[in-house]
Amino acid sequence: MKLYNTLTRKKEVFIPITPGEIKMYACGPTVYNYFHIGNARTFMVFDALRRYFKYRDYKVTFVQNFTDIDDKIIKRAQEENISAKQVSEKYIQEYFKDAESLGVEKADIHPKVTENVQEIIAFIQALIEKGFAYEVEGDVYYDVSKFRDYGKLSKQSLKDLQSGARIEVNESKKNALDFALWKATKPDEPSWESPWGLGRPGWHIECSAMAQKYLGKTIDIHGGGGDLIFPHHENEIAQSEACTGAPFANYWLHVGYLNIDNKKMSKSLNNFFTPREIAEEFDLESLRFFMLSAHYRNPLNFSRDLLTSAETALERLYNAKSNLQHLLENTEEKTLTQEEEQLQKELLSYREKFVEVMDDDFNTADGIAVIFDMVRDMNSYLSGSTSKTLIQAAFELLMELTGVLGLLQKKEENIDQEIEELISKRQQARKEKNYQLADEIRDQLKCMGIVLEDTPQGIKWKRV
Repeated sequence: MKLYNTLTRKKEVFIPITPGEIKMYACGPTVYNYFHIGNARTFMVFDALRRYFKYRDYKVTFVQNFTDIDDKIIKRAQEENISAKQVSEKYIQEYFKDAESLGVEKADIHPKVTENVQEIIAFIQALIEKGFAYEVEGDVYYDVSKFRDYGKLSKQSLKDLQSGARIEVNESKKNALDFALWKATKPDEPSWESPWGLGRPGWHIECSAMAQKYLGKTIDIHGGGGDLIFPHHENEIAQSEACTGAPFANYWLHVGYLNIDNKKMSKSLNNFFTPREIAEEFDLESLRFFMLSAHYRNPLNFSRDLLTSAETALERLYNAKSNLQHLLENTEEKTLTQEEEQLQKELLSYREKFVEVMDDDFNTADGIAVIFDMVRDMNSYLSGSTSKTLIQAAFELLMELTGVLGLLQKKEENIDQEIEELISKRQQARKEKNYQLADEIRDQLKCMGIVLEDTPQGIKWKRV
């Protein structure tokens, strides 16, 4: 497998530190509000990546943090006249609800900043002792001039960063680019005891400390949205490698920006959507399909029309699944013919094609294309006269490959007794050649959201 490493700006053969095992860290949300679909893209990409690694028989330890103390959380708490803890706990729970609706499984570990303050303090103390950080009146800053490789992830020199970056003016800092590791307490803010007085952690330090605690000094993969390359991930590298003297992460993966109607999505432009808002009009599995239908590194444009197209494409996959289930229920077992044995080999070859494209920098777009090619062949070759063994193999392969992407995962829907009785009544009417009654029942079912399809193998239904 090859992955594009942001650190080297090229695809590299993926070699985990420990054969067969992967340690992966992705930056999670700051929990002061519902996350938007730009965040959702990153969450879904890393969820699918973990699923794929497991599919390839890796043992994966995946960590995604919650930033549960931050200026935005404190501001929201003050606005709502509740504690910062109440704000963060509320939106952590809302995160899990929205993530589940998108098919995003929980990480193996979801550490919180507030539960790892002592580890963060110890990390900062180590940086001070090594000469990479300094304290000023209760604040502690990282001295970027002391880290020779600062800028290696964003591919900018320290001189260029100093001249081009918009940095908050702070006369207490030695350098404009120096960033806070520890912030002295302010009135009415949560705080913790530290060697430098009451205060709270800065933003960047949390991921360095928690990644080391839960995954070790060097991890296989670290990632997040492309907006985190600088300064967040750049600062994480500086902190971690200064503290441990070892590489922080061997592979850096970053997800491309999401644009809304060809404009960069931004809360300041008020052109963002939450999954909850999308769910008012679309099934959220369509949003997952849409996000994975593009390569994760590429910018992706979002619009209602594009999501409608994704919904239609996903419906084709569900129709393929339904068709195969219907054939399985109405086909008798028999010995595979020589032609069917060849068809089975051809169908199973799609597994190899799927793995081949997915191994090329986790190309879910091409992976989905392979699935549609497979479905096209299934539709062409499988019928009521096909051996049940071949149909079963096709069904299992479809569910296997879509399952890797977290698609076609809806639970089977049962129809209630009234609808079942109407379908049976219509079938009886057709047997008796009472087509007027059969048509009336069909129209009645349609008004109830049930569409029927007459096939040689019997009646198929779906809810619309």
